[in-house]
Amino acid sequence: MNPESWTAVDDYLVSSLVEADPILEQALADSHAAGLPSINVAPNQGKLLHLLVRMIGAKRILEVGTLGGYSTIWLARALPPEGRVITLEYEPRHAEVAHKNLARAGLSGQVEVQVGRAIDLLPKLEPAAPFDFVFIDADKPSNPDYFAWALKLTRPGSVIVVDNVVRSGAVVEPQGNATVQGIRRMMEMIAAEPRVTATAIQTVGSKGWDGFCLIRVVG
Repeated sequence: MNPESWTAVDDYLVSSLVEADPILEQALADSHAAGLPSINVAPNQGKLLHLLVRMIGAKRILEVGTLGGYSTIWLARALPPEGRVITLEYEPRHAEVAHKNLARAGLSGQVEVQVGRAIDLLPKLEPAAPFDFVFIDADKPSNPDYFAWALKLTRPGSVIVVDNVVRSGAVVEPQGNATVQGIRRMMEMIAAEPRVTATAIQTVGSKGWDGFCLIRVVG
């Protein structure tokens, strides 16, 4: 198997199980046209987030890392009418694209995009807590801080998903770069934290070899 095979399988799975959606497709096209990096979740991964939110009946979602709003749309569409997403984005240009994509999707009333360093914004979200679902997909060196804040801002029964935790296998390198070190420190924190139970899954597909960590808050 090789990346071409992984992509072919992803294409088959998406065409079979993920409904074609012009709004989501346009969100990706506009993000690309604006020069945003192509690091959005794949369509089948977006559908996974959507299903997880619906499975737990979430009403309040926190997203760390908006990019062009593609994953945000998947998350927000899983909410009931009274549900709300707060999504944090460091780059104003990315946030501008996200605002337009969310407006086209009819989700501006349910989604609040906050611009700035997530580590500065997270402490200000305590009045909006607890969140039922947290999706972390931002700068990996800060993952330990993001996880610590996610735990503070959730409740027993909440779910936290952290994306991109395998990094083409580099996560096993004890002396890896800052990205790897951030992921490994977060994993150590999760393993030592009695208030959560977690697992991590490797994935291959159109986004290459990576994986995600799935965490449930239990206490």
